[in-house]
Amino acid sequence: MAERLTDIGPPHYEKYLPPIIKENYGKWKRHEIPQPGVVVHTSETGDKLFTVRAGSPRLISNDKLRDFADLADKYSDGYLRFTSRNNVEFLLTDESKIEPLKKDLEAMGHPVGGMGNAISNIVHTQGWVHCHSAATDASGIVKAVMDDLHEYFVSTKLPGKIRIALACCLNMCGAVHCSDIAILGVHRRPPIIDHQNLDKVCEIPNLIASCPTAAIRPITMGDKKSVEVIEEQCMFCANCYTVCPAMPLNNPINDGVSIWVGGKVSNARTTPMFSKLAIPFIPNNPPRWPEVTEAVRNIVELWAANAKPFERIGEWINRITWPRFFEMAGIEFQKEHIDDFKHAGLTYHRTAQLLHGK
Repeated sequence: MAERLTDIGPPHYEKYLPPIIKENYGKWKRHEIPQPGVVVHTSETGDKLFTVRAGSPRLISNDKLRDFADLADKYSDGYLRFTSRNNVEFLLTDESKIEPLKKDLEAMGHPVGGMGNAISNIVHTQGWVHCHSAATDASGIVKAVMDDLHEYFVSTKLPGKIRIALACCLNMCGAVHCSDIAILGVHRRPPIIDHQNLDKVCEIPNLIASCPTAAIRPITMGDKKSVEVIEEQCMFCANCYTVCPAMPLNNPINDGVSIWVGGKVSNARTTPMFSKLAIPFIPNNPPRWPEVTEAVRNIVELWAANAKPFERIGEWINRITWPRFFEMAGIEFQKEHIDDFKHAGLTYHRTAQLLHGK
């Protein structure tokens, strides 16, 4: 059947696969990492595909895309891809082109690495550059943290792999709930209500309906209609601000960053795990966020010095116990560490492994 020309839905993925992948589809026998940032896949036919991974910011210009495309034309027959963690990967069939490609990438300021027992690039959300509900920046913190942890990106000297994620608010479009280390922006105060203008710019029924915890209630102030927020029920999600600009949530004094640890998606060795709170609050301190950077490095190096080979951060903490981890990391227990939603984590089936007889 001839291919239909339509603008409905994405094109079939096979259309853009490199020829070597099409020819060996389902035949890949093994893969290995001969050096940091390079993986080779070997097929049953003997064909080899070399992947070179380089770190890249999530937000890039058209000029940068053209630079990457030029490198792909020069070294990988025009084939490249972006990973879910914003790395750029070049798919080569000629092993002799690996080193020249690495030199060109590093000359452009893009380090090669992030594979195997290393820190991969940080997946992150929009931050202040775009999102209206952000409690912290995304790109700025990611740049500062990865600059500091550069040595663990370009080498494979860590006990195992580590995945870091950043979400600029608790709506978590950055997958921080299942990362080895998660940087999460937090609001600590409810929205500020502009009673003078609220009924002029907002539809109050829609505003009340937007709150997932029913924390917003209608009130009357003289001849004006407005709302109030029950602070104990507010979860600081900014849904109300999304539909009503008279309820801004951003607060330069009370907004900041929290650090979560111990999550993973992988089913290897142990089932997937959710991240748990480590540091409840670190003030925003742009442009380099030194307190956040120091906290992340402290956790990474503590794990690196004490974990067994291939042991993820959550697995290591579960082995030594959480109280011991808090003691080793110098983290004081605070009221925010009290888990009042623990039963969801105990009852959700989080793994593809089927436990027979249970």
